[in-house]
Amino acid sequence: MKTNSIRSLLPAIMFTAGLMAGCPSVPDTSASGAAMQPSAEVRQVLAPSGKLRVAVYVGSPTSIIPAAAPAEPRGVGYELGRELARRLGVPFEPVVFPKNAESLESVKLGKTDITFTNATAERGKDMDFSQPFLDVERGFLVPPKSRVMHQEELDQPGIRIGASIGSTTEATLNQQFKNMRIVLTPTLKAGVDMLTAGQLDAFATNKAILYEMSDALPGSRVLEGQWGYERFGAGIPKGRQQAQPYVRRFIEEVKADGTVARAVERAGIRGTVRPQ
Repeated sequence: MKTNSIRSLLPAIMFTAGLMAGCPSVPDTSASGAAMQPSAEVRQVLAPSGKLRVAVYVGSPTSIIPAAAPAEPRGVGYELGRELARRLGVPFEPVVFPKNAESLESVKLGKTDITFTNATAERGKDMDFSQPFLDVERGFLVPPKSRVMHQEELDQPGIRIGASIGSTTEATLNQQFKNMRIVLTPTLKAGVDMLTAGQLDAFATNKAILYEMSDALPGSRVLEGQWGYERFGAGIPKGRQQAQPYVRRFIEEVKADGTVARAVERAGIRGTVRPQ
């Protein structure tokens, strides 16, 4: 690996190490009610390294929002990964990426063991998904002083709409809006910076992220209405089918026992519709 590549990974590695320092080597199992016990085979398939490596990415409450120590990070993916590790009886290792595309690639390559993300058919080519546990509206964020009031006003030639590289927004936005121009951003923070600098007319993604971005950009607005939903599931690498029934049962249990709802509340997710 080139030196500059190693340096680019240092923040994620250091942050992951900090999270690991606060995690017990054997998760506490006293806090949960009755749950399906994993077999040794399931434990080995889901966590072949002996730890559950959970892929999360910075900036989305559906994944992880870092916090300064000693505060715990918040995020649905982070909390569900921690709970799954606890039920498996293995250490929890959150692997933090600056970009969602990188977290997805890590699962595809088997470098991480699970992620909790928008379960699209395209992503299903690279990983196996559980049933959905959460739906989140898609929408648009406009910068301060924007006169746009309705999302249909954005579908004009020359209108610049930001979207994250590798996101489902990049792949689907022009299926519904034919005239706007998509401008890809490397990170969510870059999207906020470009809105601030007047380089974008709006940013598109799920509203959970948009409201977080709006908090960082006073005067900006998340437009009313939606142009679809992102449906979140648990994704594991291909070739681990033996673990799929346990993952599906886990998702049913955390929906039924309120774990998902509590994680959503702690993460402060806005623009959410829970699956029935």
